[in-house]
Amino acid sequence: MVKLTLPKNSKVGKGKHWPAPAGAQKVKTFRIYRWDPEGVTNPKWDTYDVAVDQCGPMVLDALIHIKNTMDPTLAFRRSCREGVCGSCAMNIGGRNTLACTHGWEEVPGDAVQIAPLPSQAVVKDLIPDLTLFYAQYASIEPWLHTTTPEPQTEWLQSEKDRAKLDGLYECILCACCSTSCPSYWWNGDRYLGPAALLQAYRWLIDSRDEATGERLDALEDPFKLYRCHTIMNCAQVCPKGLNPAKAIAKIKSMMVERVI
Repeated sequence: MVKLTLPKNSKVGKGKHWPAPAGAQKVKTFRIYRWDPEGVTNPKWDTYDVAVDQCGPMVLDALIHIKNTMDPTLAFRRSCREGVCGSCAMNIGGRNTLACTHGWEEVPGDAVQIAPLPSQAVVKDLIPDLTLFYAQYASIEPWLHTTTPEPQTEWLQSEKDRAKLDGLYECILCACCSTSCPSYWWNGDRYLGPAALLQAYRWLIDSRDEATGERLDALEDPFKLYRCHTIMNCAQVCPKGLNPAKAIAKIKSMMVERVI
């Protein structure tokens, strides 16, 4: 049997235990990934016994409670708390999701384990570095390309054409789908990933856009598009219920149709 040895600085160790306050009526344990780029220690798992009767029902409520009352050094992103901005995307109980819409009671097991989104470099604690993810989104040029003179009012679109965008425009760029995709883990520097390709399809089928050919040319690459193997992780974890794999399959069909 092959024996693999990980580098010392890649091993996640056991961190600090933070007990619940005296008199807590209902306690839930949270096991949270911690890493400080300015520190000298390896990443670690800190354990917090949280008095959940003193906070709201969502994982984000618990994280805010931990930061406000137990450990002010804990770092994570959050903004709208309504499942709209995608800022609080993280891996909760082994599943990529939004902390603001995922209840801590929904996580099976004795402890709620929380880690940053997988496959991305970590800025600190639960904050992933999404620089490449946003650059890939920018690369598909998510705006209308037209040669027709701009109208005096808005660009008109029929109800039928507008309906084609349903299931696409709702993407909040939380990165849950892309960071759950093994192809993106292995080829993230070249494969655009589910989120960017879902957005690419949104502009490809927009009846107001006049650059379909150019957009398809930009995606015609062995890695940008064709690393998708339709394992459906992206659709399984999308907090908005979207299906990036279906959009990617539609792009592949458009590629074939324009050749025939």
